[in-house]
Amino acid sequence: MVPELTQMATYNFLTIWKFNAPLEEVYAAIHDADNYHLWWKGQSKVESIQKGDALGIGAVKKFRTKSFLPYTLTYTGTVREVVPLKKVVGTTVGELEGTGTWIFEYNNGITTVKYYWQVKTNSRLMNFFTPVLKPLFAWNHDVVMRWGGEGLAKYLKCDLVS
Repeated sequence: MVPELTQMATYNFLTIWKFNAPLEEVYAAIHDADNYHLWWKGQSKVESIQKGDALGIGAVKKFRTKSFLPYTLTYTGTVREVVPLKKVVGTTVGELEGTGTWIFEYNNGITTVKYYWQVKTNSRLMNFFTPVLKPLFAWNHDVVMRWGGEGLAKYLKCDLVS
């Protein structure tokens, strides 16, 4: 039995992907979370709970993400801010609670995507093991994000250049 824990583990991640693909195509694929399962290994089909406005603001989606390590995290994301072709901000609740910000830039034929993820875990089991395994959990996050970058490059038929 896992004891009650009041302390959530906090993580601050930055992922950078660079693609030799048009900004519009990269942005559209990332903004369309309903289809992540088509290209992002470990991402189950997203459940759409609420449709957002014309930009997607207010959209609510339920995610189930499998990782390299033998666990799955379930969380619900809400789109809070959208600046087309520049930024998408969302918040999550569930086993992952926090804020994720996608930033998009285009320069010299390369689309750069930066993903800032400030998150706390609400998984009692993860929080129990965090004092010892936090570096392993962070490594696991990096693996899942690498799967995303590689999968998106394949989906868009372009190269992941970094």
